[in-house]
Amino acid sequence: MTEQLPISIQPSNELIDKFSKISAVSNKLEAQFNFQTLTAGWYGDEDNILSINLVVDTSADFLLQKIHNHQGTITEFADDVFSFYDKGKHQTNCFIAITDAEQQLLAQQEKIIPGFIQAKLQKVLNLIAVQHQLLPI
Repeated sequence: MTEQLPISIQPSNELIDKFSKISAVSNKLEAQFNFQTLTAGWYGDEDNILSINLVVDTSADFLLQKIHNHQGTITEFADDVFSFYDKGKHQTNCFIAITDAEQQLLAQQEKIIPGFIQAKLQKVLNLIAVQHQLLPI
């Protein structure tokens, strides 16, 4: 049985259909970010590990998620990023929009997808780190 890693990345089906590389990029970044956060000391207390679910969406799906009622403390980091923290589960669910303009750019220059996704998600993880008093990666 496989144990769930603390950080998971879930691109939306629409983005997967539009950008064939995004699933492989997400899997690679998931492993990379879990390792980087481990070395940054995010998991020192094994009984109190923060679980982070990064959902990468289109702008339309992002807006739908935003209007849903979510349990927990909601934080808006930017126009295209919000999260909610469930203290009972010690879990943060973070929704990140790939805006229409960003999607157009990625469609025109697919080779930048890995670097773009990495930069955007790493910035979000560092915002979450500040929120939970953890070292940035």
